[in-house]
Order: sequence, then C-alpha cells, then structure tokens
Amino acid sequence: MRSTLRSTLPARPSLPVRVLVPAAGAAALLLASALPAGAHVRAVPDVTAAGSYSVVTFRVPNESDTAATTSLQVALPTGTPFTHVAVEPVPGWTATVQEGPLPEPVEVSGTTITQAPLSVTWTAEPGTAGIAVGQFQEFDLQVGPLPAQGTRVVLPAVQTYADGEVADWSQVADEGAAEPDSPAPEFTTTAAAGHGTHASTAAGEDATAVAAAAPSGTSGTSGTSGADGTARALGAAGLVLGAAALVLALLRRRAPAPR
Repeated sequence: MRSTLRSTLPARPSLPVRVLVPAAGAAALLLASALPAGAHVRAVPDVTAAGSYSVVTFRVPNESDTAATTSLQVALPTGTPFTHVAVEPVPGWTATVQEGPLPEPVEVSGTTITQAPLSVTWTAEPGTAGIAVGQFQEFDLQVGPLPAQGTRVVLPAVQTYADGEVADWSQVADEGAAEPDSPAPEFTTTAAAGHGTHASTAAGEDATAVAAAAPSGTSGTSGTSGADGTARALGAAGLVLGAAALVLALLRRRAPAPR
C-alpha cells in the first residue's frame, strides 16, 4: 500500500525547471520593455554641442503591412542652415543632396551665406528590396556646424512606399506638448564644447592609442589587470554558486518522499 501511494504522488519538478520558469518570465518582461513606444522616423545625433559637426542617424521603420519603403526625403533647416552635409553610402540606396538659395541671407560662423543644402533624398536602387515589411533601415548624415545652444533642429521627412503611399513626418509639437501622430524628426542643441568637437575627438583617439601602446607596469596595463582580476573573481563566485546548487539538488532528490 505504501509503494502505491508513492507511485501516485505527482513528480517533483527538478531544480533547473524551477529556475528556468521565472528566468523565462523575466526575459519576456525585459523584451517587452525594450520595444519602442511608437515606430516613427527618428533622428539620433551622436553630438549635439553647438558649433560641432554631428553624424545624425535617421532610423526608418517600415510601417506598411504590404509594401516596402523605397524613398526617404529629409528637409534641412533654412533658418539655421548647415554649410556642410555629407552622406554615408548605404548598399542598395542612392543618396542625393539638393542645394539651393535660402529664403533670406543667414550668418553662419561669421560668414553670410545665401545658399545651402536644402534636402537629402535616399532612393532604393532598381531591383533592390528597399525596406521590406517588418524591417527598418538607418541612414547616416554628417552635418554642421550645429546652431546655437537650445536650438530645435527640426528635420521633416517624407517616407514613400512601393505602392505609392506616402507618410509625411512633419508635425512639430509645442514645447512640453504631447508628441503628435506624425512627428518630425528633431533634436535640440546643447552647450558648445570647450575646444570644438574635432579637437576633443582627436585628443580622445590619441589618449586611446597611448593607453593601448603602454608598456607593462603603466596605467594601461594596470587597468587591464584589474579587469582580469574582477573577471576571475566573478568566475570563481559562479563556480561556488553552481556547486552549491548541485548539492542542494542532490539533497532534495535523496530526501524521503512524504508518506
């Protein structure tokens, strides 16, 4: 009779199952939190300091369920124009920078200019897929110099699909207002860097090169040794925890079942 009772007891889940179930839930929660709130065309600058030259990444998702994106046109500011605009080549796409006269002369870095780059258009080359359904593409644009601190750099965009549909990302919200349905890509400039972005970048690259070439016993080596020591300590802690979990699992398996 005792053996029958033991055979009808529900199987006890092993330790790995108990660990994996909450871990899977946590992973799902993390993935959900990482999803963007709205899939719009965005402008992400790598530098926002006034007077600097920034690489602005336009992140373009395809929001159509049936057609690919075949073109993106971005309008550049004319009130605070850029004197320098350069595109990074994207395989399968042709980029065109259109220059023209400004509505009125503008002074930039002490020079009065009457014409400047007005727009940039990326067009999918014939025979290519463009931005397919469920995908996105990034287009990089180097611009500068950036205008004075606190300037909203608004970059309206027009996204065209293969079926002729057009998405106009040009709405601009007032300061502090909620984001509109079709917001224009934009960013706001910040305080100017002390010695200019180019000088700061060069200094940072030189410092990195010196640290990489530093001989044994210098600060570069000690930093690497510290990182190695931390990695070893974490590895040892992981082994200890793993061994403890294994012992706990064995003890649970050996424990007599309830009668």
